[in-house]
Amino acid sequence: MTLLDHLIELRRRLIYCLVGFVVSTGGCYFVAEDIFGFLTRPLVQILGGQHQRHMIYTGLAEAFSSYVKLAMFGGLFVCFPFIAIQAWLFIAPGLFEREKQAFAPFLIATPFLFLVGAALAYTVIIPMAWGFFLSFETTGLAGAMPIRFEAKVNEYLHTVMQVIFAFGLCFQLPVVLALLARIGVIKVSQLVHMRKYAFLFIVIGAAILTPPDFLSPFGLIIPLVILYELSILLIKWMGPGVSKEVSSPTEMN
Repeated sequence: MTLLDHLIELRRRLIYCLVGFVVSTGGCYFVAEDIFGFLTRPLVQILGGQHQRHMIYTGLAEAFSSYVKLAMFGGLFVCFPFIAIQAWLFIAPGLFEREKQAFAPFLIATPFLFLVGAALAYTVIIPMAWGFFLSFETTGLAGAMPIRFEAKVNEYLHTVMQVIFAFGLCFQLPVVLALLARIGVIKVSQLVHMRKYAFLFIVIGAAILTPPDFLSPFGLIIPLVILYELSILLIKWMGPGVSKEVSSPTEMN
């Protein structure tokens, strides 16, 4: 194929992805209330089913825009496998058979690791962070005014979706490192030598991406450190085309 043919094929795949995303978003809009219930369930469980609790919106169009964001959030999850398939169909014709066999596992691992990261955020990090923040409510004893939590719809949903996506993307670390090693950009020895700097970036990234409490960053730091070490083992196991030279821990000091 010529360069122009490649660009035409790329445009066609991008159009397919866009149409798939729009269709998925449109379908998810009709179940946006269920998605809202799913994302607010951790908060409801922490509040113990207090029926007097509610969320507010202060802009006239805020509730509608929040439902649209929910539909786009659900549409992206639903459409992600289709987008991955379109990316593979664009790349695969330019690969040899052995290269297809090498890259196919990464195509499968990408959505799996994203779901694992999103599940960790939803089941562990978000309940932990919400419990910490709600502990600052007061009843107004000794004549002081009470402090009660009244969540804005758009702010709450933005925070939840940001945390879920951040964890899902961070869990792509093994895929990114393994692909870079496969094409010869990095070597195992480099990953080992740069381990302490990688851990520093992981700590900084976790502090930025997680809610500002004391425990949530560790919920991202620990899995990412484990994934980084597993990436080194994976690259060693991958075989031809990947350097097997690994520095000992004493060589780093």
